[in-house]
Amino acid sequence: MRVACGFDHAGVPLTDAVLSAIRSAGHEPIDIGCWDDYQDTALAVGRAVTGGDADRGIVVCGSGAGVAVAASELPGIRATVAHDAYTAAQCVAHDDCNVIALGARVIGSAIAAACAAAFVGTDFSGEERHVRRLGKVQRMESEGLDAPLDDPLDREAG
Repeated sequence: MRVACGFDHAGVPLTDAVLSAIRSAGHEPIDIGCWDDYQDTALAVGRAVTGGDADRGIVVCGSGAGVAVAASELPGIRATVAHDAYTAAQCVAHDDCNVIALGARVIGSAIAAACAAAFVGTDFSGEERHVRRLGKVQRMESEGLDAPLDDPLDREAG
């Protein structure tokens, strides 16, 4: 798997940990570089993922929040902040996330490495309920606020 990795000025301290963790997991990191503004970081990684140059992406800023918000605005990108290995794996297994965001001022190198390894080490489950829910997310992306809601009476438990 090829993983595009981008860092803003605050994310630079996690560069080596993230790239090394991806290599150690047997995947190819693509260092997209560093920008002062997190929006540029998210855009560069998003372009690599949606353009087919990378299969997934990792974006890093100070908190993880800014790059996650910016990346999520890009069509075809499903991004979330992941500051623990469980979230980094679960967002792929259940939500088919293709980008995770890390906060260099929130987590250290060891946790960043664990998150990166969990992210690249997990596949989308393909379970019916997750496929159905992903379809709803994709309709929201394409139809925006006009996307239909399910009838509340038809909701499944859990």
